[in-house]
Amino acid sequence: MVSTCTPVTEEGRHVFEIVGYSKHRGMGHDAFIRSGTFSVGGHHWVIRFHPDGYLSSSAKVGNGATADFISVYLQLLSKDAKVRASCDLSLVVQNTGLSTSVHKTGPRIFHQGQISAFAPQTNVFMKTSELEASGYLQNDHLTIKCVVTVMMEPQVATTEFLNKIDLPPPSIIENLGSLLETEEGADVRFSVGGETIAAHRLVLAMRSPVFKAELYGTMMEGRSQLVTIEDMQPAVFRALLHFIYTDSLPDMVDHEGDAVIEMIRHLIVAADRYAVDGLKLICQSILCEKLNVMTVGTTLALAYQHNCDRLKDACHEFLTASNVMDIVIATPGYKNLKTTCPSALADAFEKAMKRRKT
Repeated sequence: MVSTCTPVTEEGRHVFEIVGYSKHRGMGHDAFIRSGTFSVGGHHWVIRFHPDGYLSSSAKVGNGATADFISVYLQLLSKDAKVRASCDLSLVVQNTGLSTSVHKTGPRIFHQGQISAFAPQTNVFMKTSELEASGYLQNDHLTIKCVVTVMMEPQVATTEFLNKIDLPPPSIIENLGSLLETEEGADVRFSVGGETIAAHRLVLAMRSPVFKAELYGTMMEGRSQLVTIEDMQPAVFRALLHFIYTDSLPDMVDHEGDAVIEMIRHLIVAADRYAVDGLKLICQSILCEKLNVMTVGTTLALAYQHNCDRLKDACHEFLTASNVMDIVIATPGYKNLKTTCPSALADAFEKAMKRRKT
């Protein structure tokens, strides 16, 4: 008999948007702004932001004076609770949506009602001069992201018998990926942006009803050994084929930051064009995670143009739940949205009005 103890954790994320950062300065070192309450692991938490820094009583700088740093804390609110947890506090670069960890606190006990209810234990989160010179603060807007991991009761399992045969993991995905890479048995070729890409008719038809109609239907492509693909980059078509064969996205080591987002947008267009719904859903999920004031306008237009309902809902929620419209209106994505998809703005305005009434 063998027993196994496995750790069990629950992770939660909260993003705290601070609009009009400069207007919160000058309140004094005892003053703070508190985020909305969020729940992780069955307990309630908040983020506390001290725009003038938090100072102990022995280091006060005078009523209404400011320190040369800001202070940010995660606070446990659940009454009389003792919770073992870790946290990662980050700042988000406004023009990319990427975040950088500033303070990590390893697993420790948070005890409500005591100083241990707060993390980190240091007062200095970041120097004010460093913050104001960085990309974290733009258009007087600051975004704090907090990831909380709560350690739950470990799971203990007992195994009665050891006489079992370990089975190998499924290999069909790996085999199909190798088939695409080696081009063995390929029976159709595509001309895409001046490049020739080989594939297998049966695999494409099995995964895409559009390819099935083109390659086995009455259309010209069904009788042709070379099919021309218009209005698509070779890298995007290769990524589409990679998903069709392996049910996963390729590694995007050649893309960083905005280039990754742009590739995902192109893949949504390709997935919609060839009715590859799984790829379309994965790309929507990625763009939802990348939403920020700089990308929401362009992303919303894309969602309307290619019938991405979940992505559309996420954009509307971002616009109505965050007080960021003044910033969004100044972005190129918003200006393009006004021209290409005015109905999206009408829907966003209607949802915002309904939200205010409730």
